[in-house]
Amino acid sequence: MSTAVPVVLAGARGHGRWHLDNIRRLQDKGIVRLAGICELTPLTEEELPEGLGSPEQSADFGALLDSTGASVAVICTPIPTHTDLALTAARQGVHILLEKPPAPSYAEFRRMADGVAEAGVVCQIGFQSLGSRAVPAIRELMAQGAIGEIAGIGGAGAWARAEAYYRRAPWAGKRRLNGVDVIDGVLTNPLAHAVATALALGGTVRAEEVTAIETELLRANDIESDDTSCVRVTTAHGPQVVVAATLCAEDPDEPYVVVHGDRGRITFWYKQDRVLLQRAGHGPEEFEYDRTDLLENLVEHLVDGTDLLVTPDATGAFMKVVEAIRLAPDPAPLPDGTWHLLPDEQRRVVPDIDGLVAAAADALALYSELGASWALPARTKEVST
Repeated sequence: MSTAVPVVLAGARGHGRWHLDNIRRLQDKGIVRLAGICELTPLTEEELPEGLGSPEQSADFGALLDSTGASVAVICTPIPTHTDLALTAARQGVHILLEKPPAPSYAEFRRMADGVAEAGVVCQIGFQSLGSRAVPAIRELMAQGAIGEIAGIGGAGAWARAEAYYRRAPWAGKRRLNGVDVIDGVLTNPLAHAVATALALGGTVRAEEVTAIETELLRANDIESDDTSCVRVTTAHGPQVVVAATLCAEDPDEPYVVVHGDRGRITFWYKQDRVLLQRAGHGPEEFEYDRTDLLENLVEHLVDGTDLLVTPDATGAFMKVVEAIRLAPDPAPLPDGTWHLLPDEQRRVVPDIDGLVAAAADALALYSELGASWALPARTKEVST
């Protein structure tokens, strides 16, 4: 790759810091060059990783794309701004890496995806776990019948977030802000990868492949959105998918996706690219895989036509889950006595939730079906149209 591709980053604080470091890594390899940063308040010298030079800074995204001649925009801004910023870039012929979740509603997602397609630019959605080489490897094992007939796919995420997590930004923990959808729930944002990865392993990626979605959305924290939830996705051709997640774990652990077969199971710890294959008549086998960086993959696609790993269409099924959560009744507060505050960490914990999350992924069952006293039976069943 002879010339480094000029990149503008929109949203360089919070999770955007990860993108700054990643751009720095790719800049060192001569793949990209950080041409500009779009932030409402410019980054100070201290906030900019060493070696990135002095990129142009502006709060005007369109003007910045224009003045820097950027070829690629990385968008890591609040969820409700994704569609408009992506379309601004697309109209200027700038290709896009759009952070997940791509949009807060299915209508906004379609507006973004259709507008990008019409403009003739490409868009990669930032589900980094889908860049893992473990994903095609697991699908190959499934296709070969390594674990027999596939019975379903579970996902489990037992994470912890302090109460301050919901004060980090005006939109944090909100379902709506100033009349605009946000849908910042546990399954749609922090543990969105569990949902997207489980769907991808089952081969259900497009919106039209989803036939029904059941949700149980609850919250221990004093927020609008959900922090302890589960979802069951029924699909047209692929296996059923159940994902359970919480931000109120007793002992936070690595999230994972598990494929259940009638002769074994495959567990994928997607943040670690680590796979455990357990099957009848064999000892357990563990594998670790590389992953392809999604910005690097986008640049390779532009330079030499390498297949794009996470197109908007490949996240349509995930967006159907976001839409079902958006349309569901507001999350129910967990009753008094079913959670407590850990004073040292200033975070809320739901006793026994870790075991329930694992059991849901294991039995492909919702919290209410597992006998959780606080769970309301399948709050909603949204049928995809």
